[in-house]
Amino acid sequence: MEELLREYLPILVFLVIATALGAVLILAAVILAVRNPDPEKLSAYECGFNAFDDARMKFDVRFYLVSILFIIFDLEIAMLFPWATGFAVLSDVAFWSMMVFLAVLTIGFAYEWKKGALEWE
Repeated sequence: MEELLREYLPILVFLVIATALGAVLILAAVILAVRNPDPEKLSAYECGFNAFDDARMKFDVRFYLVSILFIIFDLEIAMLFPWATGFAVLSDVAFWSMMVFLAVLTIGFAYEWKKGALEWE
């Protein structure tokens, strides 16, 4: 039991210090924060537009296309980085699987480019 305590004592001390520091910082923010909001700060503001109309106003489809492109390329990097770091131990099947994945993404990108989704007027 003593050996187990000796091994886990640094972790326990770290957790206690981290919890105490977190609590001190949160309490300091609550106690020392300035509470003087002006009307501009209290006004509704979202997505770069002031709230001047109904919340159900129509947005241009290109906003959604840009977000979809971001998600696609974010997923590409999320898949490509671990594959590249473990490339030395991967088989030929893993290599060709990634080539198919990249080909599908490239075809999708070329399609969007051809359709003018990347053109902003």
